[in-house]
Amino acid sequence: MQTELKRLQRGSADFARTRQLYRAAFPSNERAPFFMLVRRAQRARADWWGIYEGGEWIGFFYVVTDARLAYIFYFAIDEQKRGRGCGTRALGALRAQYEGSRIFLATEALDPAAQNYAERVRRKQFYLRSGMEDLHTRAQEGDVVYELLGTGGSVSGREYSRLIRKWAGPVLSRMIVMKILPD
Repeated sequence: MQTELKRLQRGSADFARTRQLYRAAFPSNERAPFFMLVRRAQRARADWWGIYEGGEWIGFFYVVTDARLAYIFYFAIDEQKRGRGCGTRALGALRAQYEGSRIFLATEALDPAAQNYAERVRRKQFYLRSGMEDLHTRAQEGDVVYELLGTGGSVSGREYSRLIRKWAGPVLSRMIVMKILPD
């Protein structure tokens, strides 16, 4: 089945579904305020893609870019569509969209003490099976520690910080506590 990415249009039914999926798929401590995501996408600081198969909306990507970097800030597939290869196909479509760029994402670090440890392991395995590589870099945003996974090469702490500052803007970026940790 062919997977397509289409820019999401504010006010559309797919945009409303995206908002619902965003709230359901990500814990509150990992969600940026929705209005902020909308505003940053409107100001061309991020790309908001609807994911479609056979013309049907199945999920979304929210991607922050800088130079030849594409950071998958958020990615979710509708719960009813998961486990059918949709996510792997969506990542393939995203790689085609950002061909020539280093694409990366941050996934919760594997912490055996975490309540959702098994989910974290499955998520990391999914990304690795889907063509991502472990970048052997850990980042902390607020109180959450992440592992960076990606394609096309490593991402330095300086690049990551610059990308986040560009997305957040000069004032908000001072309030975001983000640091690269030793692996």
